[in-house]
Amino acid sequence: MSVAAHLTRPAHPLVVGTDPGLVDDLLRLLAAAGTTGELTSGGSALRRAHRDAPLVLLDAGVLDSAAVRGLPRRPGVVVVVAGEPSAAVWPAAVEVGAERVVVLPRDETWLVERVATAVRAPVRPGWVVAVGGACGGAGASTLATALALAARASAADGVLLVDGDGWAGGLDLLLGAERSPGLRWPELAGVSGRVGGAALAAALPEAGGVPVLAASREQPGDVPAEALLAVVTGARDTGCGVVVDLPVRSAAAEPVLAEADLAVLLVPARVRPAAVARTLLAGDRAPWSAAVVVSRPVPGGLDRRTVADVVGRPVVAELGQDRSAVPRSERGEPPSVAARSPFGLLSRQLLARLAGRPA
Repeated sequence: MSVAAHLTRPAHPLVVGTDPGLVDDLLRLLAAAGTTGELTSGGSALRRAHRDAPLVLLDAGVLDSAAVRGLPRRPGVVVVVAGEPSAAVWPAAVEVGAERVVVLPRDETWLVERVATAVRAPVRPGWVVAVGGACGGAGASTLATALALAARASAADGVLLVDGDGWAGGLDLLLGAERSPGLRWPELAGVSGRVGGAALAAALPEAGGVPVLAASREQPGDVPAEALLAVVTGARDTGCGVVVDLPVRSAAAEPVLAEADLAVLLVPARVRPAAVARTLLAGDRAPWSAAVVVSRPVPGGLDRRTVADVVGRPVVAELGQDRSAVPRSERGEPPSVAARSPFGLLSRQLLARLAGRPA
């Protein structure tokens, strides 16, 4: 079998080979990985398939061919050889930019796994929103909860609400999920790397369709920065939206803010919170330097323009007074995110800033 006829679907791995037995083995392994191979005879068809294929498998026997040597370098190229390769295979594989020389049958398991990974439909990453308050009692936790609830209505892959403060009362209280079974921070404080988003969400308390990773009132403690980052990035990388209620000054804040698609600093319209906000926002090295500012009017407080002057940053939105928020939280009910409610209006304004991201 020479480099043979072109098959129809371009999303399959490309197989380029002249050894009929080796090509048959490769097609068998592709079938084991749940896909089929695309074979081309060279020319423009080969170049097009080489560009579009999720993985390129090259028979070592074609490495010296003009058609293969003329292809541009790209990631995802594997050279395959039956039996131990000759010394000439290695420099030729390097020249075409191969990631590995696979020896059959010894490396069959690795190759099947590599193919399965390459053809798996890619997951579009979700988004991360960090919410902080310029002072205690600013309302950042309630706003974070409202954002998660508002986003959940249109989130194809779900929304995760994360408590970034292990000493707080627990965001599960704001969702009315304090009695719901599931993991809290003490059980996850030792995680690192990446955490599977779907598996994590299934293990957490949930209310209103929003799973929440909350602080524990029985075992309070600092949330390790590595664990918080692992949870946030793991959920985001599986397509989930993530809302983090983040303490403005903590070891965990900076790495999460670096990952955030949107950071929101909620500032009560008084002089001292506005002055604190200025220190958090000022300069490229300030932790919240990329955040947008939202003000919360208070009786006898500053107007929106004065808040902006003190903070040194435009105020992008205001949180209107919601008389129902405190009674609802005392009853274990989440904040209202109805279309005309203050938290609903503000949440949709902020989520609109994620335009172009999965919502």
